[in-house]
Amino acid sequence: MTSMPRGGAADVYAAVRRRRAVAVVGAVSAGLLVLSACDKPTPRSTITVGRSSVSEEATCGGEGKSLQTADLTKCLKDTDIQSIKVDPDDTVRFGVDPAIADKRWTILMNGQPLTEDSDKTYRTIPGSVFFNAQYGAQGNSTLVSIKAGDGKKSSNTVTGLWSFKLKKAD
Repeated sequence: MTSMPRGGAADVYAAVRRRRAVAVVGAVSAGLLVLSACDKPTPRSTITVGRSSVSEEATCGGEGKSLQTADLTKCLKDTDIQSIKVDPDDTVRFGVDPAIADKRWTILMNGQPLTEDSDKTYRTIPGSVFFNAQYGAQGNSTLVSIKAGDGKKSSNTVTGLWSFKLKKAD
């Protein structure tokens, strides 16, 4: 039998508990440090056609700061964007985060305004519009962008752009 001073076992358990507590505090601190280094995501925009949908963070901007015309032109030429198939008989549904709606938004088709600006979070447009030459469509795909403004009706100030490619379903 080993002899240990009275209460010695309690001291061993207390030391173990202190080490565990220090380890937990260290892990939590490290986790918070890692999270604080992350960028805050920009608001999202979503397009839904039937049962399919695509969602995207801002292609450009989205943080509330004004974008320059040169930046917008570059963003509209971006090719790394989400795409979705659209049957001309389908309805295309556009949804935006309330943060975008609060600043007013417009739907652009190939860089040109398709709708007036709105402060709603949801809009619908017939799919046939996106493949109709009368509205500026060319071929079997169309670039559609959601342009966020500065909160003033009919303002030309742009704070964010979310782009998608609509492909005509066969």
